[in-house]
Amino acid sequence: MSRWSPQPAPHELDGLILFDGVCVFCSRWVRFVIDHDPARRFSFVAIQSPAGRDLAERFGIDPDAPETNAVILDGRIWFKSDAALKVLAALPGAKAFGALMIAPRWVRNPAYDLIARNRYRIFGRTDACMIPSTEDQARFLS
Repeated sequence: MSRWSPQPAPHELDGLILFDGVCVFCSRWVRFVIDHDPARRFSFVAIQSPAGRDLAERFGIDPDAPETNAVILDGRIWFKSDAALKVLAALPGAKAFGALMIAPRWVRNPAYDLIARNRYRIFGRTDACMIPSTEDQARFLS
């Protein structure tokens, strides 16, 4: 089993997305999810927050150098391309992306890793985590 294979997470908040809060690309991903999640199924926690750091450490993610985002769905935590595709598959209008899960991780994750390794250089980095709008604040854990 790969370090980044899905793991049981039965006591974690369903629909929680762990993301790198200082990564511009990751923050845009969160904004995309918010904009396409009318059911408000997903909530968010930045890895730089105490709750995010704790979650990351419990599931083997280095909070000081995260290699992956993660999502908790149906009692499991998903990483890397699995996480992104699981989220997309749950969003109206993006469900077709879930079909990409048929491709094995060894095919999908190298592309994910390439973007993750270069995300700050390509998309930028901020000095502070994104600040959600007033209407979305309740969806963010700290």
